[in-house]
Formats: sequence, C-alpha cells, structure tokens
Amino acid sequence: MTETTPARRRFAWIRATTDRVPTKWFAAIGTGVFLAVTAAFGGLATAAEEPVTSAEPKEEVVATPFTVSVERAVLIDEFPEAGIYVEDGQRVLAVQLEVVNTWTEPLAAVSEEGLAGAVRVQGLDPAESAARYDDATGNPRLQPGVPASIVLTWAIDPEDFSEGDEIVVTVNTMSLHVGSFVASGQWWTDPVPAGEVTVVAEDVGSGVTE
Repeated sequence: MTETTPARRRFAWIRATTDRVPTKWFAAIGTGVFLAVTAAFGGLATAAEEPVTSAEPKEEVVATPFTVSVERAVLIDEFPEAGIYVEDGQRVLAVQLEVVNTWTEPLAAVSEEGLAGAVRVQGLDPAESAARYDDATGNPRLQPGVPASIVLTWAIDPEDFSEGDEIVVTVNTMSLHVGSFVASGQWWTDPVPAGEVTVVAEDVGSGVTE
C-alpha cells in the first residue's frame, strides 16, 4: 500500500470537501497640463461607475487579462506546500480558482501585475503566495490560453474569518501600461472590479486526514 505524504494529503482538502459545499456558496508635469486643459473645458467631470456584476461560485467572470471562476474558500491551520507560512496564532485562507490567461504572454500568479492583482479578497492585501492545485508548483507562470487550477493563499488572524463566513472575492479587469522614457516594458495595472463572487468559508482544521 502506497503511503500518502502529508503534503499530498493536505492538498486533498478541496477534493475531500467538494460534495459537502453547496454550489451556491460556492508624474507631476503631466498632471499639471492635464488639470490646466480640463479647467479650460469646464473642469473635471465625475464619471459614472459601472455596476459590478455578481457571479456565483464556479461561474466564469470575464475580465482582462484573466477569466476567472472562483471555486471555493477554505480555512486551514497551515499550508506550507502552497508557499504560505504563518506566525504563531495565524491561520491560512486558501481560495481555489480556475484561471485562463487571455493575453499573449505568460503572467505571474504572485504579482500585483498578474493574478494577485486581478483577484482580491475584500478586506485583505493581495495574496501572499500561489500554487498550482494539480502539482503544488509554487508561484507558477500562467501560460496564454492554458487553463490552470490555482490556489491563492493569505496568512490571516483567527478573528478575520471563521467557518461559515461569507468571503467576497473580487475579479478585476486591468489595463496594459506601456512604459516610456524612464520606465520601459509593459505591465498590467489600474485594477477595476469586473465581478464579485461570494463564497462561504469552510474550516478544514489541519487539512491532513489520517
């Protein structure tokens, strides 16, 4: 009989709980010139904010440069296999996503110019780590057009979330910035909400089953 390692057992928390979670849970000169021009034309106008679409767990949210479906959210004691390390008293929030990079170049998972900037949990900073769900590869590069199952993780305090709490996950669309003069290259920035998904947290304790 093949022995299952703790790492593999811990990464099995999603599979172990799938059937128990209901689907429904589931620069200054430029600024001066701009202000001078807008003043000449009557000042700044307040743009109407676009409504943010609400999506169900497992429902695809189409954004740029990623399309994302939020599968589930889990609270776990520790999850070093996903590249996240906690201090005494902390726990881990892990959110599983199905992701497709719709751009023409690879993008990093743990980067505010990549997936960590596109997917945010309400009330928390950007995700601290990410790993592929299938093989636990840390901070993977998301290849264009290739679907990937990714787990984003955060170190949290116990009072932040508990079993049964609703967790709001925002999927942002971003704009491609092309550098010039001092900065060169191109990167994704200026996240704007494209959709929100509410999932209910499930507490799986240590995440390791005997």
